[in-house]
Amino acid sequence: MSADSPAAVPAPAPAGRAAVREPVHVQKVGGFGTVSVLTLDPVADLDTVHSWVTAERARFWGMLGHSREQVRDIYAYVDSLTTHHAFLVERDGEPVALFQTYEPAADPLGDCYEVRPGDVGVHLLIGPAAGGVPDGERGFTAGLMAALLGYVFDDPAARRIVVEPDARNEKAIGRMLSAGFEAGPEIDKPEKRARLAFLDRERWEAAGR
Repeated sequence: MSADSPAAVPAPAPAGRAAVREPVHVQKVGGFGTVSVLTLDPVADLDTVHSWVTAERARFWGMLGHSREQVRDIYAYVDSLTTHHAFLVERDGEPVALFQTYEPAADPLGDCYEVRPGDVGVHLLIGPAAGGVPDGERGFTAGLMAALLGYVFDDPAARRIVVEPDARNEKAIGRMLSAGFEAGPEIDKPEKRARLAFLDRERWEAAGR
């Protein structure tokens, strides 16, 4: 993930699970469960998010070694933007992923490829095993992606989803290709060499998603 310098924020209340929030999207995925997409609370969700983004398994996320305050401030800054959004994703009430959407034209990525109207950039970090969910569960990624792609394409203005995982992150690239994305070129960003991949609405709809 790339982020600009975070904005200053007031001292937070003690971190913990967020109060009950209305999800922005709920989808039942057959054989998988109910996926809820909730707007990330930079303070209330800090325990979960900090433990995920600073783990070695999340090294490509770019936050190894970040303090709790740094992670809180980054997501407080994201929360202040109208072009970038962060979400906590739950399956059957248990946090399972960190999901982000953004407008590529308002992001450094927009300088690296030809942005089309209706492009939506996304980042996805799947959390470690939690709530009895085994890491590597067969069908887990497919079920999760079905709901998240459905959420993005619920917006009729969204015409194409764009991802740019680290070019060395073969697992993430394979995950996107399995979800129907088409591989694009490698690009050089200030913080990494990335592999672009794209999913057009027409391709997604043709697959019966």
